[in-house]
Amino acid sequence: MVIRLAVLAVAGIFSLPVTAYFLDGERTENWILPVQLLVMAALGALLWPKRLVGALIGVGMGLVGVAVFFLLLNGFEGA
Repeated sequence: MVIRLAVLAVAGIFSLPVTAYFLDGERTENWILPVQLLVMAALGALLWPKRLVGALIGVGMGLVGVAVFFLLLNGFEGA
């Protein structure tokens, strides 16, 4: 269980910049966060025995990844 959480945490941190790399355009930049959370929900559902719980944990780890990425870009004073 700890390994699954670690995998989802690392995926949550790296999924935002990877998604932004592929969807960084005038028409698609508003889709970055929804697509990232959808990918994290799918990954969580694949890794967890109970699919709904895994999807919720995946979305949670995706939000943790967004928060970590935000803090890395802005620091504590910028937040």
